[in-house]
Amino acid sequence: MEILVLIISILSVVFTFAGLLRRDEWWIRIFDFPRVQVALLLLISLGFMLFGLGSWQLQDYLLAGVLLLALGYQLYKIFPYTPFSKRQVPAADIQDPERVLSIMVSNVLMTNKKTGKLLALAEKMQPDLLLTLETNTWWEEELKPLEKAYPHTIKKPMDNLYGMHLYSRLPIKEHSVHYLVKEGIPSIEALIRLPCGKDVRLFCLHPEPPSPTESETSTPRDAELLMVGKKVSNSSEPVLICGDLNDVAWSNTTRLFQKISGLRDPRVGRGFFNTFHTRYPFFRWPLDHIFLSGQFKLIHYKRLPHIGSDHFPIYTAVYLGKTSAEAANMPEAEAEDQKRARKKIKKADPLRRVLRFHKVPL
Repeated sequence: MEILVLIISILSVVFTFAGLLRRDEWWIRIFDFPRVQVALLLLISLGFMLFGLGSWQLQDYLLAGVLLLALGYQLYKIFPYTPFSKRQVPAADIQDPERVLSIMVSNVLMTNKKTGKLLALAEKMQPDLLLTLETNTWWEEELKPLEKAYPHTIKKPMDNLYGMHLYSRLPIKEHSVHYLVKEGIPSIEALIRLPCGKDVRLFCLHPEPPSPTESETSTPRDAELLMVGKKVSNSSEPVLICGDLNDVAWSNTTRLFQKISGLRDPRVGRGFFNTFHTRYPFFRWPLDHIFLSGQFKLIHYKRLPHIGSDHFPIYTAVYLGKTSAEAANMPEAEAEDQKRARKKIKKADPLRRVLRFHKVPL
């Protein structure tokens, strides 16, 4: 038993401090994900040492110190996403229903054939916007019944797991499909007109994840997020960014993205809202995101029921205020952050070749 605990302790410490390395290789960036799980393993190891060991030797004190240091670091990274932290996005006091915007995001899993579950959930939740990810032409046909309630659509079916469809009850005043880093990895930019007459700039993203089967490094993902972050950083329009970002909320990349963009995370001060993986409760983390500019306040943020995918859908309702709300715990970009962002984007240049914007006429 002591040997097993020692092995768990060493692995947990290695997992903790490997994530400190500023390297883009997938096998290093993967340590950004299981911070909650590693924190639990560290607690178990410390608990065994406190209550399972008899007399302590010098090496036991040293190991306990390292475990406490690792646990403190993990808790520091995940603490903002607990109800004990201050909220970045304040709760809304609805005064004008025409300034409310709701959105549902669902990575459907392209091979999932349970389309009826998604249709039923959309009917129940009645979001103003529905973003589906990993949707191909088969899914597009299956989701045609949505178009009665959602007459405004942007469709980009693909068979490579990166297709996306946006269904909107609200008018889409303009839109573009971008290929920011790689051909075959689209993103959507759209201008949505609210019933009150105000426009909201929407970005829908699904960047390539760092993994042995997708991208050997996190460079494409990081560059795509930061490119969009820089684009919206000085925007006077209300901005909403959503999608499966293939990154966890507490990673250095997501934090850098927030600093560069100035956008806020409604989960800060509210909870993890883990969306992936549906089949493995112990191995879940928040991969599906919605980020908001300062004009928005939060009405609802929910993780929705399982629809047969490996991701849970998420639902958000926000209120567009007339002035920018104050933010708590909001990271700000410093010169070093700007330098890091430029470096990451430049690193992706060989992959991008030419930054292409495909304008779709309305």
